Amino acid sequence: MVVENCIEQPNVADILVESLPYIQKFYGKTIVVKYGGHAMVDEQLKKDFTRDVTLLKYIGVNPVVVHGGGPQINTVLDQMGICSKFVRGMRLTDEPTMDVVEMVLGGKLNKAIVAQINQAGGKAVGLSGKDGALIQARKMHIVYQPDADKPPEIIDPGLVGEVTEINPEIIHTLTAKGFIPIIAPVGTGKDGETYNINADLVAAHIAGAISAARLVFLTDVDGVMDREGELITSIEAETIRRMVADGTITGGMIPKIEYAMAAINQGIEKVHIINGTRRHSLLLELFTDKGIGTEVTA
Repeated sequence: MVVENCIEQPNVADILVESLPYIQKFYGKTIVVKYGGHAMVDEQLKKDFTRDVTLLKYIGVNPVVVHGGGPQINTVLDQMGICSKFVRGMRLTDEPTMDVVEMVLGGKLNKAIVAQINQAGGKAVGLSGKDGALIQARKMHIVYQPDADKPPEIIDPGLVGEVTEINPEIIHTLTAKGFIPIIAPVGTGKDGETYNINADLVAAHIAGAISAARLVFLTDVDGVMDREGELITSIEAETIRRMVADGTITGGMIPKIEYAMAAINQGIEKVHIINGTRRHSLLLELFTDKGIGTEVTA
């Protein structure tokens, strides 16, 4: 009877054995994780994520975490009576808004993630793009065309930036000493101005700058879907371009795909888009045969 149960149901040993070749493959390698969405809000998912990241470090993988924080920023802005405005998913950022963004991302939220990982047994250190001149940036201008019959508009979003350079020295120093870098996506301009930068974009540039083995985007959806709504487990650049052109890939998935391709173009072998609302999604994607999301390849 016991034998039959072992045959029918995978046990812990089966799962560990399945993960072995992936642990061997990623041992000593760096994996960049963009942490965002509901996984940063739900208490159980936050605990799962911090344990997963800590586990990666203990088995010889070097995780580097870049986090977002849109909902948390919105909450503080609402409390202060500051209205949030967005164009093409970008937050229009004046100086008062930038003060709140930096306070939330580089302060309270960043340090909360650090504390959670440290409590789980890891050694995390919080950074913003200002530390060690990590993220250099310039002002981003948004091309906006709501009406196809009218010429596009060039919108100044304020203190919203795009990455011009990543100085990875501080990341290499921390990971070599056994620490887990937790990075807030705030950058510095050439004249010392502070810029709010999309976390997915920052994660893609950091992954390229440190030659990461993988880049993982945690989202609130399962991954890239086909026209029938079925998950695509693996997709290549040529197919991506076709699916964007024919409208299969739309909305918020388009910028994620663009940032994934930017990382691929910088030499990252694969980028994973996974559902962070699933418990232990990071481990399931990296260390199982089937994975749970979409992997983007060249």
